[in-house]
Amino acid sequence: MSSWKVTLPCTRDEAEAIDFESAELLGLDPSPVLLTSETIPDDPASWQLEAYFDGKPNSGMIDAVHSLVPSSRGVKAQIEKLRDEDWVTMSQSGIEPVRAGRFYVHTANNKGKVPAGAKAFRIDAGLAFGTGTHETTAGCLMTLDALKRSGAQVRNLLDLGTGTGLLAFAAMHLWPRAHATASDIDPRSIEVTADNADINGVALGGGMGELALAAAPGMQHPLLIGRAPYDLIIANILAGPLIELAPHVAMALADRGTLIVAGLLKGQAEAVATAYRRQGLRLAGRIDNGDWPALRLVKRTRYGADRVTRGQGGPGEAPGFGSW
Repeated sequence: MSSWKVTLPCTRDEAEAIDFESAELLGLDPSPVLLTSETIPDDPASWQLEAYFDGKPNSGMIDAVHSLVPSSRGVKAQIEKLRDEDWVTMSQSGIEPVRAGRFYVHTANNKGKVPAGAKAFRIDAGLAFGTGTHETTAGCLMTLDALKRSGAQVRNLLDLGTGTGLLAFAAMHLWPRAHATASDIDPRSIEVTADNADINGVALGGGMGELALAAAPGMQHPLLIGRAPYDLIIANILAGPLIELAPHVAMALADRGTLIVAGLLKGQAEAVATAYRRQGLRLAGRIDNGDWPALRLVKRTRYGADRVTRGQGGPGEAPGFGSW
């Protein structure tokens, strides 16, 4: 079956606000793969949306893509048939490798020369985002690197909204004996994460040094609940969901545990930090990567009957407390 691409102009705000679970997309069979990018650097009005289809899209499919970027109303979509080659590879051919802290992230086609002492990860985005090229992901990688350098010990970690698994892989490299969990609301992301784990030699499973996977909205999954509390939670998602999830994320975080949040713009950082302060967390650090800050928060010690304590698991079992 031939592959086709539909391209429309959009703004950065529209690109960041795209709902990949929208009724318009879920109604398409098969659903397209979406990629957004700048067309003029540092110009928030000059972005584009590319939708890749298996087979020629009909007018209904094109209308669905149009609905995702209202600023393109009245603009004729560019529709082109792709040559018989891997369009995912084509879409990533211009992506440059990224160095963030001790990490070096590349795709299959742009490995280049890995810097001495760097830990390299190959991440092919495919159906999900988070290749490491986005400033939010790079900010998280730098924050993880700084956390390790500070001497932090992590026994149990969660990558909430994992995308491609990259941040979970990086944390596991830093704390190889930790129990690790990664989740995403999109089941396709979990499939991509499993594929990327295989590519990068990351073991899947529930034991020490292994990564457990779950498709779940927010914290609502027995696996995520049962493996809490976590020493480290990474949540590289949008500001709105970060604020909405604050009570649940804070409850799942161990006392003195670290939360790294990203996916928010500079103007949204204070609102996100305030939401977590109300849940007993304090802002302990911040990295600004362009317009995209990554916040490091630490949970204050709580006292009283509602204090979460670790369950006493047997050897090799993830610590947990069952439910809240």
